Formats: sequence, C-alpha cells, structure tokens
Amino acid sequence: MFFWRDRPVGTSLWQRFRTAPEGFTASEEEGGYWAFHVVAGTDRIVELFLAMLSELPAEVSVEIDDKRAGRAWKGERRAVAAVRAALEPLRALLAAHGGVEVTVFTEDDQLTLNPKLELFIYSHSQRWAPRLAGKGLDEQRLVRTRSWRTSTVDVAPVPALSAAVSAAAAALSLEAA
Repeated sequence: MFFWRDRPVGTSLWQRFRTAPEGFTASEEEGGYWAFHVVAGTDRIVELFLAMLSELPAEVSVEIDDKRAGRAWKGERRAVAAVRAALEPLRALLAAHGGVEVTVFTEDDQLTLNPKLELFIYSHSQRWAPRLAGKGLDEQRLVRTRSWRTSTVDVAPVPALSAAVSAAAAALSLEAA
C-alpha cells in the first residue's frame, strides 16, 4: 500500500515557523505610516543602513547619539551624499561595537540605526519593502531581534569609536544636542 504525500518529509515544526537570521518586518501603524524593522549581521546591517541612505532625497536631517560618550549632535538640511561620506568611516567601528544611534530623516521617511545595530525605517509609504527585498532580505512575520537581550547598551567607552563619531559630526557641521 502506498501513501501519496504532497509535502516533503522531514520538515519539522520548528523549521516551518523559525525566523531567519536576516530579514525584515513591515507593518502599517496607526497614523498612516509604515514601520519596517530590519535585522541582519552587524556588518551587513551597517552596510544596509548606508546603502538605504542613497534612497533618500538630496537633503536630510541628521541626529547622532553616542551612548558610550554621552554626547549627541543634530543638524538639518544636510546633503545626503555628505552624510553618507561622513558615516562611511564609522562602518567597521559601528559594526564591532554598536552603542551609537544614527537617525537620518526627511518629511516622509526616517532611517534609524539603533545602538544594538538594528535598522528601523518609518515611512508614509510602503516603498521600502521592495528596496529591502532587492537587497536580498525576505519579509517575515517576525524577526529575531537583539533588543530583548539587555535593557541598556553596554556603555563601556570605546575611544576610537567616540573619536570617529565626533569627527563625523564635525564633518557635517552638526550642533551639540
């Protein structure tokens, strides 16, 4: 006697419902905006953040909060190319240490790399879903977040990171917040 099966044998329950290490969620929030939560490896998330900056209009506002040094800066109407160029040297240090929140925003969109190296995108449109998918990320119902691990970021000083963040803020002529 033979039994016909339409599903492959060997797929367990945990494999069907587990979250992948890289991906994003998209949800429409009250107030008519979309929230995207992106999770990936530390190097990749910083790379994605920098890549997504090129999807913004020519002028943006910037806020940088160095949780490790207890310093913050902000500025409006900065060229997005200059912002990306100023943040590029931070890539390896951010990926290695985290602890810095960088927010770049316009009237319609906001990209935030949080201190735990997760990317949050808020937008008045759903335009970010195909852009994230184009970067090789799958939309998921749930992503494995880093935020649950601790209530605060390990704020031990990292002098090289703080110096690089200060240099980026100076390059963008940001004001102390």
